[in-house]
Amino acid sequence: MTKRSKVFVPAVVTVASVGVAAGAAFVARNRKEDVKDFLVAQVFERPAARVSYTELGQALERGGNFLAQRAARTADTEANRAVLSHIIGIERWGQNRLRVALGQREFVRDENHAYRPPADATLRELQDLLSQTRSQTVDLARQLHTVPPPEGTTVEHNDLGPLTSKGWLRYLNQHADLESRRLRGAKEG
Repeated sequence: MTKRSKVFVPAVVTVASVGVAAGAAFVARNRKEDVKDFLVAQVFERPAARVSYTELGQALERGGNFLAQRAARTADTEANRAVLSHIIGIERWGQNRLRVALGQREFVRDENHAYRPPADATLRELQDLLSQTRSQTVDLARQLHTVPPPEGTTVEHNDLGPLTSKGWLRYLNQHADLESRRLRGAKEG
């Protein structure tokens, strides 16, 4: 190979990489809804559709055990309490949306902040609330198994759009798992 061809190949790869990144940025900017819908389908809806409410409930129970273990090893800091409060708030908010799917509540487009524990809640109180909240989500999964909503029923997520009940259950499990990784002083278990 000549000296010139050695330089040319990396330049082509670099130009191609820049082109792919620019294309992805263009799609993300101009087709944000399409990208969001694709991600929701791939991450939440399709995987959840392949399993039963019982299996989703079992996954929530396992996830709840991991959450409780992480929370138990977490340092008592303001940042950690904020993460736990956020997880609890989102999960309670999601529970309300699941109750809409079950016909137990009317849909109200509200925010998760109203579902958060009091700002002065201690770490111990948040740890207990986290476990209680997850148990309530597992109970909702059981209710959905017993009386599933009609096929095609969705309830809106403020940012992600309409989710099925199974999509909501998967979302709540994934959200809590991802957010709990921000806890400091926790060792992965």
